Amino acid sequence: MIQIKTPHDIEEYRAAGSLSKAALRLAGTLVKPGVSTLEIDRAVEGFIRLHGGTPAFKGYGGFPGSICASPNESIVHGIPSNTMFLNDGDIISIDTGATVNGWVGDNAWTFYVGNPSEEVKALCEVTRDCLKAAIEQAKPGNRLGDIGFAVQSLAESHGYGVVREYVGHGVGRSMHEDPNVPNYGKKGRGVKLQAGMIIAIEPMITLGLPSNHVLPNGWTVNTDDGLPAAHYENTIAITEDGPVILTADEEGPWCPMQGGAKE
Repeated sequence: MIQIKTPHDIEEYRAAGSLSKAALRLAGTLVKPGVSTLEIDRAVEGFIRLHGGTPAFKGYGGFPGSICASPNESIVHGIPSNTMFLNDGDIISIDTGATVNGWVGDNAWTFYVGNPSEEVKALCEVTRDCLKAAIEQAKPGNRLGDIGFAVQSLAESHGYGVVREYVGHGVGRSMHEDPNVPNYGKKGRGVKLQAGMIIAIEPMITLGLPSNHVLPNGWTVNTDDGLPAAHYENTIAITEDGPVILTADEEGPWCPMQGGAKE
């Protein structure tokens, strides 16, 4: 069942969204060659707790980390590790979430580690543009298919793959609520969007084939062909005045974003 939020709910949610974005920006400042993903995880957890939040991912379904850290061919749900070190030329998707006053923030960004290839940078730029195009469709009267079509058509026009097994989702007082928000679809099809919906839109786009598999750890999702993937996410409120990004800087200045496609 889709939970329609009141304007007051949406205002309350902003603190969770803002802290989640601040945590993501902090993670971005730590992305550099030689750093372990566990170092980033611990810094983000401490930051969220210091600012009155709770890491939304830690313990969720048994997930052990406070961030999802997914480098290169890992699409999503990478587990932070003290043996996984970043190397120059890598990219890494970092997904952060903070719970504040019962509301769950959720966002992600793909960061550059040093200087990736131009081919990989282009993948990141297009995936970021897919997110922007999808957000523009998040308005009352449109349908979920309009969001999915915006992502799919742009990604496939550049020859990239669109992951289908993992999708965006409603979010609020739970991490995952109805509806699912696929990154593919047809215009004018699917659930009609209403003012008061809060959804996380998160394109997951691959340089090669979109087929994927889950690693033996039960969480990390990798591309089957071993080619890189990019992942960007924002949480959006659908309002009568159009889409409002809730994972935005409301209480800055926080840490600056670095690397990855620009906002």
